[in-house]
Amino acid sequence: MRKEMLTWEDVDRLIDALLPQFRGAFDAMMIVTRGGLVPGGILAEALGITHILTAAVDFPHQFQLEQQKLMAWPEFIQFPAEDKLAGFKTLVVDDVWGSGRTITAVKNRILAAGGLPELCVLHYNPYRSLFTHTEPDYYAAITDVRVVYPWEIDRGTDRELRGEPERMG
Repeated sequence: MRKEMLTWEDVDRLIDALLPQFRGAFDAMMIVTRGGLVPGGILAEALGITHILTAAVDFPHQFQLEQQKLMAWPEFIQFPAEDKLAGFKTLVVDDVWGSGRTITAVKNRILAAGGLPELCVLHYNPYRSLFTHTEPDYYAAITDVRVVYPWEIDRGTDRELRGEPERMG
């Protein structure tokens, strides 16, 4: 899969593209870990949202075929109590909508708690999405590549993108 490395300036432009899209104020923000931590923090500051929640979601995939991985039920490692969500207009933030499974699982859990979620990502990949009739409410750009954000640089295999050898430990 092709990769695109972003700079902090690129992220600033993406945030600037998102801000005018928001309709009204939000009561809360749900940041999807880990990818949503940085953009969620920037957006919370820009929008003045102080009620910040986090959701950690995992899709188990050990010893499964590729198609079975896509059918796995999410495991919520961390998720707020229902009373923190019920009746709240909540902006759900993640970095990218690839398959859409993670952010959609968070949305459905917020809905089940009586919350009012709206979904926001920096990048939307409609070509990988498993949800043909659903997309994020807000996104800054459409992509068909694997995006490497500046907070992901210098870790693991991403060093190869810059031609740097991995450090041995």
